[in-house]
Amino acid sequence: MTDSADSPAGAKRKRHWLRWVALAAAVVVLAAAGVGWWAYRKLNGNITTDTTADAELRKYEKERPSPAVNAARNILLIGSDSRTGAGNDAYGRNSGTQRSDTTILLHISAHGAGATAVSIPRDLMVRIPSCTKPDKGMTREQFAQFNWAFEFGGTACTIRTLEKLTGIRIDHHMVVDFRGFKEMVDAVDGVEICLKEPIDDKDAHLKLPAGRQTLHGEQALGFVRARKSLGNGSDTERMDRQQQFLGALVNKVQSDGVLLNPTKLYPVLDAATKSITTDPGLASLRDLYDLARSMRAVPTDKVQFLTVPRRPYTYNANRDELVQPAADQLFARLRADLPVTVHAGDRGEPDGTGDGPDASATPSFTGRNAAEGSCH
Repeated sequence: MTDSADSPAGAKRKRHWLRWVALAAAVVVLAAAGVGWWAYRKLNGNITTDTTADAELRKYEKERPSPAVNAARNILLIGSDSRTGAGNDAYGRNSGTQRSDTTILLHISAHGAGATAVSIPRDLMVRIPSCTKPDKGMTREQFAQFNWAFEFGGTACTIRTLEKLTGIRIDHHMVVDFRGFKEMVDAVDGVEICLKEPIDDKDAHLKLPAGRQTLHGEQALGFVRARKSLGNGSDTERMDRQQQFLGALVNKVQSDGVLLNPTKLYPVLDAATKSITTDPGLASLRDLYDLARSMRAVPTDKVQFLTVPRRPYTYNANRDELVQPAADQLFARLRADLPVTVHAGDRGEPDGTGDGPDASATPSFTGRNAAEGSCH
């Protein structure tokens, strides 16, 4: 005869079983918490903090622009061409200096209304202020191409140069090198692109057939760096390809559920945190998560990419200058956190000042949005 659940013996076994279930659940919860804490500490420890730029910028606080309105944020993304570090020496000789190979001003509107990524040409002729050199000496103020600022005085000099040019305050910055870019692309299992023609560029270590294909780390880096063998060899076309690729990357991350799936998100976070050098305001996993969450709220068709209106420099066709008043209109809208409208067009031509004959109309700039991807 078996004991019923209501009998003393049955009730004892039921309590015993419940205790084991509770113990097992506690072990699982504690293990998960332990793994979560380990993962958090590992990712947090991956991040390299740039305190030097932060300290340098504080010296010039009085001359810097006012913070963005409406709790919008402006983040400067810098792709360094440094050959130092593991995996970077394959791209040329390490001369001990570095310039900003790619510079993008990312404006994130308040309340997830939109995000605008503006490429700044590396050959844009600008006024570079006097900056502190790595050896603590000072450079002289000079008129030179934009990417020299990074070589002269690192991130702080680049930020001050851009703030003086645009009147936009840079709230945070991230610097990524060649290896970091490759690892982040690999972490999302590659990014799809479409090529109208094959590519064979020895300098960029890139050889690809025409058609639709998925690029992984090494190939992706070659694609965004290639210049001499593609199109007319201009940096404008290279920036256009970078925007295509970044749009496809954003689309991949959002559509593939990466941000909502811990098993997919962890490798991306691991690669990203190991790849970046950032200011103290973004130097924790919590800060980066808040940034990712604000970007997650932005629909891909509201994530826009464009190049600041530019044209060949009057005195040297191999350099660039701003197209006015279009450039100032763009800067003014970003400062005020107003929507920026982009349209498809010939990205080699300067933008007009507005849509249609009414000069007071909302200006529209040549660009694309992330929803287009790179196969649009």
